[in-house]
Amino acid sequence: MTIELTIKNPIARLARVQDVMKLPRRRLLQVAGAAVAASALPRLASAFDYPVRPVRIVVGFPPGGVTDVGARFLGEWLTGRLNQPFVIENKPGASTQIAAEAVVHAPADGYTLLMASSTNAINVALYEKHNYDFIHDIAPVASVMHFPLVLVVHPSVPVETVPELMSYAKANPGQMNLGSFGTGTGSHLAGELFKMMAGIAMVHVPYRGSAPMLVDLLGGHVQAAFDNLPSSIEYIRTGKLRPLAVTTAKRLDALPDVPALSETLPGYEASSWIGVGAPANTPTDIIGALNTEINAALADPQIGAKIANLSAVTLAGSPADFGKLIAEDVAKWTKVIRAADIKPEQS
Repeated sequence: MTIELTIKNPIARLARVQDVMKLPRRRLLQVAGAAVAASALPRLASAFDYPVRPVRIVVGFPPGGVTDVGARFLGEWLTGRLNQPFVIENKPGASTQIAAEAVVHAPADGYTLLMASSTNAINVALYEKHNYDFIHDIAPVASVMHFPLVLVVHPSVPVETVPELMSYAKANPGQMNLGSFGTGTGSHLAGELFKMMAGIAMVHVPYRGSAPMLVDLLGGHVQAAFDNLPSSIEYIRTGKLRPLAVTTAKRLDALPDVPALSETLPGYEASSWIGVGAPANTPTDIIGALNTEINAALADPQIGAKIANLSAVTLAGSPADFGKLIAEDVAKWTKVIRAADIKPEQS
């Protein structure tokens, strides 16, 4: 028996209701349940049907750095969870702008995602002209983790502490170089903030990511660097790099004997984060579904252990929470960029 929900004639409507009330109780419940399910289907269908083909996660750094590593273990988890491949695509260069622009111009259907980082927020202030607007053209999906930077030197540098480094740099102005994983990256700005507050001069040497910077740092071609702790921790533990300070306000459990830089320079603090973004206008149900799954991944003890092994901290939250973090980072680093008169590299 079919029930029509809209009957204009009131007498006919009453007769139809009486017909319904004569149905056996089990049949009545079946009809009511079917009506409720039918009304829910249009709202949930796109989220439940997603994904139906492989999803790209675009990374603005080369393979091997913490952003790439985080993208890979998150993509692997999502692949197993959602039964579609989440494929990592590295597009390094232009301080992550190549990757971001590729995602901005991709269809807003949830099948191209950006592994965003604090570098993307920095670029908002760093570049006067953009081919896109990161704040408006990338929709925040979910934050993933945040981690400190660590000031490390090659063992050949004759310093053991931050005060010694400051004295050595002052005694040898312009002779020490300071590597970063790209102009305008968190590593670069952490170094610029350090130089400003310490009153020293060091030559900035930018690389295309943490991994190639570490190659030169380990080889002694660059003397010092602010690196993501997850990228440097094993080299620190094996004595191939000497840690002088971490950039968090307090010391870290992972390196309890390494002081916070704020112990020498009060008020100093810098950290990095990574998270997932999507093209603006991506359906909210897809963003919501992805946020739910990513937060589920962060709650998985195995993912938590991988993040802890990177000396990082999980950063679960809503899309709105991630958007707030991005806005706060933009405001913070805008001040540093303007004060230091930092300009992007000319391509």
